[in-house]
Amino acid sequence: MDPAAEGPAGRDGHGPPHVSRPRSALEAEARIADSEEMERPAVHIGPLRIFGVATALGIFSGLQAYNYVNLLSNREQPFHLLLALNISYWYAWAVLVPGILWLARRYRFGRHSWKRAAVIHVCGVVVATSAHAALAVSSHVAILEMAGRPATWWPMFKELFFLQFDWEMMTYWAVVGLSHALDFHRESQERALTAVQLEARLAEAQLEALQRQLHPHFLFNTLNTISALMHRNIDAADAMLERLSDLLRLTLDRISLQQVPLKDELDFLEKYLEIERARFGDRLKVHFDVAPGTLDALVPTLLLQPLVENAVRHGIAPKVGGGRLDISARQDGDRLRLVVRDNGAGLGNDTLQAFNEGVGLSNTRSRLEHLYGEQHRFEFHRPPDGGLAVTVVVPFSQSADVPARPSMESVA
Repeated sequence: MDPAAEGPAGRDGHGPPHVSRPRSALEAEARIADSEEMERPAVHIGPLRIFGVATALGIFSGLQAYNYVNLLSNREQPFHLLLALNISYWYAWAVLVPGILWLARRYRFGRHSWKRAAVIHVCGVVVATSAHAALAVSSHVAILEMAGRPATWWPMFKELFFLQFDWEMMTYWAVVGLSHALDFHRESQERALTAVQLEARLAEAQLEALQRQLHPHFLFNTLNTISALMHRNIDAADAMLERLSDLLRLTLDRISLQQVPLKDELDFLEKYLEIERARFGDRLKVHFDVAPGTLDALVPTLLLQPLVENAVRHGIAPKVGGGRLDISARQDGDRLRLVVRDNGAGLGNDTLQAFNEGVGLSNTRSRLEHLYGEQHRFEFHRPPDGGLAVTVVVPFSQSADVPARPSMESVA
């Protein structure tokens, strides 16, 4: 028997093929266990994929063995024989890979299970190495017999099992290690996704809490306005109660909405201003300057009402002759700019600080931060001609299913 052909081609035609160790392609879609105690439904790896990877490794091993034998050895070997021996070597591993992957998933190295896993996998190394040696040697004997080079099974088995046990063991642990790496990678992605979902739910819950806080604040302030009017004009107070019922109906309709089209927000604001007009009469003048293209832009629910309420209460109400309220909306590139401005008495620094920390405005600021993060602006400034202006800038996002309508330009 030609000694150069006794086993898979190596440095001198003997021993394991000279290739790099198995890579993750063999397990790219391995099923993954959810935890040490639970096993998630397996991701099926088709045999064609496993044997495709084994074929690629076998071809690479065959080329490496052929180059080594012909460059560094005096024993020339035909390429087709070396290729067949190396491919059959990796095919033997391909037959065993599904079982190794199952064992790796079933007995993972965890904080509380590593001792049991170590015992199982030490036994697995012996069993897998024995099985692989038996399969590989059987295929090699058959290939050599067909090539006219008779070979004896037992000497080849002993050589592959005992002399190459370290290589066989490393191959087994490489498969187990890659299985664990894929498990941990998938679980890491799932934990990251869960964290993002929890963060989104937390933000949504916080927004809902802020919205629920704003509704009673608005209601109490409106009831106080009606109460103040009851002592002067009962009919006007009765009309205000009817308008308040309309406002409450609209508020209940929006209880689960965080954003609405700007035109709906302006409709709500108009109904609120009707209550304020009943209280102030000619002392309150309101001017809307809204660009037509902004009416379908999405804005936070009850965004403008607290701004207008504070402008009326702190700016116009203290002024003897009343004042004017200007509400404008413009698109500025990919931003929506909203401005609520009054020409009232203005505010001192202390009053402005208290005004800024009130429930309505602090609530509005928190909602803007939750909805838009750093992509918004919420600013106060004193115009040169007096009064106060509040500017809100948010990303321009349009509601596609709501048709636009003409701009609102009126003086009340």
